[in-house]
Amino acid sequence: MAKDFSQYKEQLKELVKSKGLKYSSQREDILKTLFNSKKHLTPEEIYTEVKKINKNIGLATVYRALSFLESEGLINSISFGVEGKKYELNRGEHHDHMICLKCGKIIEFFDERLESLQEIIAQKHDFKLITHELNMYGICSNCQEEES
Repeated sequence: MAKDFSQYKEQLKELVKSKGLKYSSQREDILKTLFNSKKHLTPEEIYTEVKKINKNIGLATVYRALSFLESEGLINSISFGVEGKKYELNRGEHHDHMICLKCGKIIEFFDERLESLQEIIAQKHDFKLITHELNMYGICSNCQEEES
């Protein structure tokens, strides 16, 4: 069952309290922005969205909050090398990504066959698989059409 935002907010409050930190509306606003987003967002896109509801937030605050939220497992990121990271809420549902090298579009997918194959490969190499991330890079259908 999918969580509603109040559950994420409570998780954030408990986490901040357990770390001896002060609860801030900025972290909550960032988390809510990612909760409401249908796509992966750059720190700058997050900043732009949060700025609409919290005029007092700075870009440096966004970066610090993203680092904290990611280190605590509330959000995930995909690295684009020198182009930086894009973030998504950690909804607790495993998925992998296909990333377009032309437009940056990210397609999320899950395939049970792929998951099984990874387990088989890990067993074959006497490797205890804990978790994995799979990012596939290529050209999306829209960009392929533009090339034609």
